[in-house]
Amino acid sequence: MEWEDYERARRERIVTRRLAKPRLDVKYPQVTGLQNRLVQQIVNHSILDAIYKLIRKQGYVQDPTKTVSGSYKVKLHKNGLLSLLYDVYGYAKGAAHGITYLSSQTFHLRDGTEYQLKDLFKLGSDYVRRLSAIIRRRFKEQDIPMIAEFRSIRPDQDFYLTDRAIGIYFQLYEYTPYAYGFPTFEIPFAEVADILDPNGPVGLLANR
Repeated sequence: MEWEDYERARRERIVTRRLAKPRLDVKYPQVTGLQNRLVQQIVNHSILDAIYKLIRKQGYVQDPTKTVSGSYKVKLHKNGLLSLLYDVYGYAKGAAHGITYLSSQTFHLRDGTEYQLKDLFKLGSDYVRRLSAIIRRRFKEQDIPMIAEFRSIRPDQDFYLTDRAIGIYFQLYEYTPYAYGFPTFEIPFAEVADILDPNGPVGLLANR
């Protein structure tokens, strides 16, 4: 790592902020220490937008009996890449149980780019088919209880990155019973190396 890159990485920090109101307590990340303050502002606004979207999805404003809480995990913060996973839980008075929604974002902290799943792969590669086949096999191998048949991921499927894998996850009730939780599959880069874009975000991890 070049000295300039080391200094930049040393300044970058992920700090926890909190939205606290009656019936609402959500922790969320914000980025500090970026050399480019405009990029920092863009990334932080995008994070907040994603958090507010989850809160709206819970119906916090519409249902005065609903309590909402949330947190996040940093799945990757390396070589200018930041990948975040958010969870927001809501419980309405009298309900049998609450429900949690997940979402995620992956950013390039040098220019503020927010990546979609397609950005990980070479142009024209059939990444949807490849990833779907892997996930179908994993569902079967792990004998996961199903309430709906899994056919394919979406082209814009939610994902996160680790330093070794692409994480694909599904929401509660999407394919499995509530009690199972969130089906999550971390697919090693090596398993799809032939279709990964060397100039994309995964390439950034490999180039240092």
